[in-house]
Amino acid sequence: MITDPLSDPRTQLKSISSALRKLHKALVDLETERFGNPGSPFEHLQLLTTHPQFAWLRQISEILVEIDERLDDKENPVEAATVENYRKATESQLALGPENGSEFHYKYLNALQESTQVAMAHGELRHRLSQLAPAA
Repeated sequence: MITDPLSDPRTQLKSISSALRKLHKALVDLETERFGNPGSPFEHLQLLTTHPQFAWLRQISEILVEIDERLDDKENPVEAATVENYRKATESQLALGPENGSEFHYKYLNALQESTQVAMAHGELRHRLSQLAPAA
């Protein structure tokens, strides 16, 4: 019997992480391009973690860190409820609509309109999230 690899919660969480990481990288690349040459990789990291221009990206960074920490916890298996919680948190963070008037959503919408790479990564993430959504 062949099982669907996406039926395993750990694999599902890795799938969310992978797609979210691609989106995060596209956003970091775009914001770095807007900022200008950051210098060395260390200086770039400093900008990402401390400069106000990059602050809005930290919301996605925090979700990625949480997912990575959860995946690193080998003592507790990843359960379907965990995957669903991260799916919902990610969808909520990236929801586009008039009810989301935060600085993050304003900058995210601009990034989607400005960058093909961001738009493609957004689409891939939305597709993966929809594959993991419980059947209605």
